[in-house]
Amino acid sequence: MTLILGIDESGRGPVAGPLVLCGYMIDEKKVGELKKYGVKDSKLLTATKRERLFPKLKRLADNHHAVTVSAAEIDSLRTISNLNKIEIEKMQYLINRMKPDKVVIDAPEVKTDNFAKKIRQKLDAECVIVAENFADKKYPEVGAASIIAKVIRDREIIKLHKKYGNFGSGYSSDPVTIAFLKSWLKKNKEFPDFVRKSWITAQLMIIERQQTKIHKFVG
Repeated sequence: MTLILGIDESGRGPVAGPLVLCGYMIDEKKVGELKKYGVKDSKLLTATKRERLFPKLKRLADNHHAVTVSAAEIDSLRTISNLNKIEIEKMQYLINRMKPDKVVIDAPEVKTDNFAKKIRQKLDAECVIVAENFADKKYPEVGAASIIAKVIRDREIIKLHKKYGNFGSGYSSDPVTIAFLKSWLKKNKEFPDFVRKSWITAQLMIIERQQTKIHKFVG
C-alpha cells in the first residue's frame, strides 16, 4: 500500500478570516475513486458541490487533518517570518504527523524544486515530494485537500458573519469586504481580530484614517 498525501490551502490571500491548510491522505489504489466523485480544484466547484463532497471525501480518506491559522496568528508570525515560511512550517507539521509515502503539494512558489527542498529540511522521515504550481487541478488528492480546506474556511467565515455582520468573502477584491472594513474603522479605533492587520489593504485604510483625522484637526 502506497499512501499519498495531498496538501493544499484555502484563504492565503484575503485580508479577513483564517488560513486553512489541509492534508488529505489516501491509498494510491483509491485515487481513481476521487476522480469518479468529480474531485477537482475547489475553486472550480460550487459551494453546494463542495459541501456534498466533504463527508464523502472524509470517509474515503485513510487519514486527513486540517490546520487553521487565525488572522491574529498570521499577523504575529509575519513580524518574524513571511507567509510562504508559515505555510512551509504547517506543511511540514502535516507531513510529520501523517507519515505518508508520497506527498503532493500545491506549491505557492514558482521555483517548485527549491520549494520541495525547503519542505524536506525539517521532515522526520524520507518520503517522495512532488511540488507543483496548480497541483489542485492535476492531482485529485490535492483537489480533495483543497475542497476540505475551503469548506472549513467557509464555515469559519459564516461563524464570523453571525458574530460581526456580513463582511463578504474577506478578499480585498470584494466590494462588500472593503465597505465593511472602512465602516468598521470609522466607528472603532482598530480592526477586529479576524482582520489581518499586517495586510497592505488594512494598512492603507489605517493610514487613510490617520490622515483624515489630521486634516480635520488642522482644519
